[in-house]
Order: sequence, then C-alpha cells, then structure tokens
Amino acid sequence: MRAAPLRPLLAATAVALAAGTLTLATAPARAATCNGYVGLTFDDGPSGNTPNLLNALRQSGLRATMFNEGQYAAAYPAQVRAEVSAGMWVGNHSYTHPHLTQLAPSQIDSEISRTQQAVASAGGGTPKLFRPPYGETNATVRTAEATYGLREIIWDVDSQDWNGASTDAIVQAAGRLTNGQIILMHDWPANTVAAVPRIAQGLAARGLCAGMISPQTGRAVALTG
Repeated sequence: MRAAPLRPLLAATAVALAAGTLTLATAPARAATCNGYVGLTFDDGPSGNTPNLLNALRQSGLRATMFNEGQYAAAYPAQVRAEVSAGMWVGNHSYTHPHLTQLAPSQIDSEISRTQQAVASAGGGTPKLFRPPYGETNATVRTAEATYGLREIIWDVDSQDWNGASTDAIVQAAGRLTNGQIILMHDWPANTVAAVPRIAQGLAARGLCAGMISPQTGRAVALTG
C-alpha cells in the first residue's frame, strides 16, 4: 500500500491542533485536573518590576493576588490596571507599609482607607483582602479591617524572597504548599520572577492549581472570577 502523502497529513494535524481536537505529548506540562488550590501572593507593588512579574505569571498560566501598597498604586496606576488585565486580584497592603500595631486607631484607619481609595482610583477595584505589613496584627488592626469589609490574609509559607532567597529556595518553598495554603512572595525580587515558571511546573506535577483567595474563608479556592 502506498504511504499517504506527508504534506496533507501535516496540514490536517495543524488544523486539528488549531481546533483543539488534538494535543501533543510535548505540550507544556499542566495539571490535567486540579486536586487542590494554592494562593500565590506578591506584596509591595506595583513597581518597575511589575511588568516582568506579570509576563512571567501570564506565560506560566498562573493567577495571583497582588497586595499593593497605596502609595505605589497612586504613583503607578497603569501597573494596577495591568495587574487586573493580566487576570490578577488586587489586595490592600496599607499605604506606607508601617508597623500597624504601633499606630493609633485613626492612623491605622487612614492607612487602610487611603489604600482602598488609591487602588479603586487606579482601576484595581475595591479590595476585599488585606495583608498587614510584616504580618503584624492585633484586635485594633482587625477592627479597622472589618470597617472596610476586609478579610485579613497572612501566609502559610514564607518564600524568604525579601531576605535574598535564591531562585532555587523560592521554588522549594512553593513546593511545600498544600491545598488551601498561601505563599508570601514579593513584587520586586528578580529571583522571584525567575522562579515563577518552575513554581508552575511544580504545582502541575502535584496536581495543584493557582487559585483565588476566598474573602469568606481566607483560603485558596477554585477560580471564580
């Protein structure tokens, strides 16, 4: 029997790939199903490094929560809009990153309220999640958060990227995440951007997907918007 001409076969394969009816074994590794969800979070943005971080996340098929400082949201509104356009969620990380537990109630309120306004004015929507700087909180801070309907989000795993952690160490930290858990990372370290593709691969290999953080439970859940 005469072999089928190669060119038509290749053309048919290309059509099938374009239509999504055929996949290749060499395609990038993705979790076939999500057996769990984790929350990827990045603090202290937006910054001049935000475009690099967003590109890495987008190319890796990941979504994350960006805990923005109000002062930077006000200074770089285009980057806040870019975060939303890239499918990220924007949270409140105070206006000037102070030690909130050392401030008067009125000062705490100002840090939170000004950031809510700055993020909204920049096009990031009204945040539903709040991360206190340094993870420092108390009853006074939580009372202020409640005034604005914010859910306090700390973290389960600290990547230590703020402390000069290597790309390998950041990837290893993400490897400790389990279903529902949240990892602390930051907007500005180059090593964090470099770690993103490998974090994506590691999650996929374990059947985990990057989810959103629920304002109701404060845990990572399936994507709903």
